[in-house]
Amino acid sequence: MADLGSRPVVITRPLAQAQAFAGQVAAAGREAVIFPLLEIAPVADTSELQAVLSSLDQYALVVFVSPNAIDAAFRFIPAWPNNVAIGIVGEGSRLALQRYGVGDDNATIHAPRNSERMDSEELFKALDLDGLRGRRVLIVRGQAGRDFLTDMLRAERITVEHVTAYERLEPQMDATKITQLRTLIDAESEWIITSSEALRNLLQITTDVLGAECVVKLQRNKMIVSHQRIAETARSLAFSHVTMTGSGDERLLAALQSRP
Repeated sequence: MADLGSRPVVITRPLAQAQAFAGQVAAAGREAVIFPLLEIAPVADTSELQAVLSSLDQYALVVFVSPNAIDAAFRFIPAWPNNVAIGIVGEGSRLALQRYGVGDDNATIHAPRNSERMDSEELFKALDLDGLRGRRVLIVRGQAGRDFLTDMLRAERITVEHVTAYERLEPQMDATKITQLRTLIDAESEWIITSSEALRNLLQITTDVLGAECVVKLQRNKMIVSHQRIAETARSLAFSHVTMTGSGDERLLAALQSRP
């Protein structure tokens, strides 16, 4: 078995979010390999997105489901309206807001209080539901996904609307990427997984381009995941070495320094 410190660390985030973390991994003395398992593309027609974002002051709360949603939306937001609260579900989103000059000093930002479970269920618990009843909430997201928050808010008599800001695509594999994938699996890599969708893509791509034998090897690679739900997905897909860290890059980095 490969020594822990010599194994490649595979960063599977979309390219725009992968590079900074790869630098932190390299600074910690580990080999960082960027291998995105999701590609983020702008929506083909941004007219609806621009129209909705031009009227943000009509909403009591705007929820961004990910840093990608923030990046896509803030292309069309010159300044955040003071009277509109923001909802986020992870520290990556807080950092993304800071890049656009939005923070706790100039905006009301709601986020999960439980750092072990940074998800929509915990965000729901952190919201002022009494203050939102009878008002409008906007959720900025990729194409339709899991909708727990929408269902729970509507059950509280809160109007919820959605707008699609970007598309999530499975990456296209060429001969070079297929060879790289095989090499990473054979090297007993440690995979940084921050999305259940990315993990499912990894398994499906490996199945399609490398076959069953490599799938078995992949399932024995170490998966370092940022959320309990991703850990549950990993175990349901027969991955045998799963470490759940909680949200935040510092926790992912700490897991890389620990011994199995």
